[in-house]
Amino acid sequence: MTTTTPSTTVANLRDLGGTPLSGGRTVRPGLALRSGQLDRLDVDADPVVAALGLRTVIDFRTDAERADHPDRIPQGARLLVRDVLADKLSSGKIPAATQLKDLLSDPAMAEEHLGGGKVQALFAETYRSFVTTASAQASYRTLLTELADPQAGPLLFHCTAGKDRTGWGATVVLSLLGADDETLMAEYLSVNPAVKQAFAPLIEGFTVAGGNPDIALGLIGVFPEYLEAALDEVNTRYGSMEKYVREGLGVPDETVEALRARLAA
Repeated sequence: MTTTTPSTTVANLRDLGGTPLSGGRTVRPGLALRSGQLDRLDVDADPVVAALGLRTVIDFRTDAERADHPDRIPQGARLLVRDVLADKLSSGKIPAATQLKDLLSDPAMAEEHLGGGKVQALFAETYRSFVTTASAQASYRTLLTELADPQAGPLLFHCTAGKDRTGWGATVVLSLLGADDETLMAEYLSVNPAVKQAFAPLIEGFTVAGGNPDIALGLIGVFPEYLEAALDEVNTRYGSMEKYVREGLGVPDETVEALRARLAA
């Protein structure tokens, strides 16, 4: 799988280009990119990002996340805000994905809310909401529609750490393009080193203060059972990724065909 040369101002930046697909094809490079938040992006000081020529950025974060760390967008690029978790938040349950730093600053609170396997259950529930809630469906519909449009240019989609909301988006795209299950899981898990590096000071501070390292890793990392929860929700409700995209996301078949024609080589 192809990854972008590490950026100095964007965490967890990856190009889906080079990902192997069925029939010996691969994803075209430079068109579909994923990352963490762009609050430190500096095109002038970061030749890696400057070379991408980004034209469209899709931000999957919540209102609070965007207010705390506003994106810095390359000049001339469009910013599309699509809050994946809006409906999940309105239900009164705040997903752990939006609270990483708060939870890791208080070992006692983390143990109370996330100990004893609760963190894994919470993330599995959140991943299922990526499939079921209207706000998530609208967000991923925008991702697929934009990626199918040649006018969108090089497109980057992201959340805060670039692992959960972003990871599901990448899984849907690569599945439609013809990546097999093993490739989908490998791409999903491949962000772990970058995410752990980005949050290393938080993890260290948490464990030094007496926090359970398993809770920290459960919050920071991605695990097969997280992605499997969303895939199981797709299979239970729709029977296939194609049907989920057509019926759940409302993306017509011709858009999916345009996506394949544009991104698969």
